[in-house]
Amino acid sequence: MINKFKFVLLVTFSVFSSGVDLKDLRIDPSYKIELFASDIDSPRQMAQGDDGRLYIGSRRSGKIFALRDTDDNGVADSKELVAEDLFLATGVSFYDGDLYFSEVNRIWKIENIATQLNNNLSKLPTKILVTDNLPKDEWHGWKWLQHDEKGNLYTNVGAPCNVCLRDDQRYASILRLKGNSWDFVARGVRNSVGFDFHPNLKKLFFTDNGRDWLGDDSPSCELNRVDSDGQFFGFPYMHSINVSDPEYGHLNSGFRFVSPIDELGAHVAPTGMIFYKGELFKGYKNNIFITLHGSWNRSKKVGYKVIRVVLDDEGNVTEKSDFISGWLKNEKVSGRPAAPFMMKDGSILISDDKANVIYRITPK
Repeated sequence: MINKFKFVLLVTFSVFSSGVDLKDLRIDPSYKIELFASDIDSPRQMAQGDDGRLYIGSRRSGKIFALRDTDDNGVADSKELVAEDLFLATGVSFYDGDLYFSEVNRIWKIENIATQLNNNLSKLPTKILVTDNLPKDEWHGWKWLQHDEKGNLYTNVGAPCNVCLRDDQRYASILRLKGNSWDFVARGVRNSVGFDFHPNLKKLFFTDNGRDWLGDDSPSCELNRVDSDGQFFGFPYMHSINVSDPEYGHLNSGFRFVSPIDELGAHVAPTGMIFYKGELFKGYKNNIFITLHGSWNRSKKVGYKVIRVVLDDEGNVTEKSDFISGWLKNEKVSGRPAAPFMMKDGSILISDDKANVIYRITPK
């Protein structure tokens, strides 16, 4: 078995094997969309190492890959297998030379990942267990990983249901790892699959997926801001800004919950978000990019796009607009944007776990 290999992507046309036509994707004409990588089974979160390697979690295959653009032409031409035999490998984060990646109930790390990949051509890098102290439920169990500036590791634990209460208080939360135990960063969070720290405010902003089966237009998915550790954001008693849950709303015995700073729309399914910290996209610094994965049970489909959110200096939403759309056309879906990422050069990548590709966006 060969664990390390390379491939070459030759992109001549805008139509490729996934069925997505790049010419169907709509974006401001001052920007362009190109294909960065293909044939990545259900790609999700991305992270970049100091040497330029892009690490990507492949959810269905249970693998972590490293991609490289060795000739700087905007297309990945090197693909290395980093880890395999993982259960729903979605989350990745890079910190201080080490790569962290997730399963449903475990988080692993590979120390000095670049050195190991450069020196060990015949075997996979050695992975070290960070923690296996997480619930094992598959429903809303896939993880997003994020380090803060101090090196603390954050992850999410979704509710193992559409709407429910569980004795384990870690469900429906965002957590920070301390040793092998967890501190609560946010509670009452149904299913956050995306969060990032504001570059100036240093506060955590996160998206949350709203519950199902309350109709086509309720409740809305959310964008939230954590102002202090342990704040409660409503689930399962309250959804969106003012939607009381029909099953659990009457059980709320005095919880004070924090309302979202913005409603993203019902069933749009946000699955990734980042703050833009670069200089390449003029006027976009400190804006938020959110991937809306798209609805699965609505009578008329919604989502399937990337949006841009503008904040004021206090972290309140002042503007929201479509950044990329076109994956949904006449109720037919060609792709599902899964997670955004900003490369070190300032370009933006978008993973698509239906088309199994990664797009690259740059100014024309």
